[in-house]
Amino acid sequence: MYNSTSNDKGISLIEVMIAVMLVSIGVLSLASLQPSAWNMTGRSDVLGRAGLILHKQLMASEMLLMNPNVPNPCAGGVPVITVANVNSSGQGAAQPGDIVYNLQTTTRDNLNGTWTVQVQVNWPGNNVGVSESVVVTRQEPFRF
Repeated sequence: MYNSTSNDKGISLIEVMIAVMLVSIGVLSLASLQPSAWNMTGRSDVLGRAGLILHKQLMASEMLLMNPNVPNPCAGGVPVITVANVNSSGQGAAQPGDIVYNLQTTTRDNLNGTWTVQVQVNWPGNNVGVSESVVVTRQEPFRF
């Protein structure tokens, strides 16, 4: 009878090396995704701020037109276009790290007691931006 004395306990050096290699491949894969994640986070922040600026301007224009005491801004059916620059901080003076958004508001009289307000927000590196429009009518409860 053959008696072999082998020790099958523990982890061999080759198994350890394979485990280290697999873990390092996983860590390097995750590290390669980091720059694109930072880029996407920055883009979503810029887009979110543009959406907020758009919403605030659209609501302010709508509330102004809903008031029957405010005269018609589009005298003679000529559209009114206003252009302004807005800082991402919301303050008048630019703060460190601010992005300057270009805000364009177009108000058109539809000549039937309604107005169409279109707001477009652009920012550096994006000439298309985001835009939205709303049809507004006069509302007696908004008289002030």
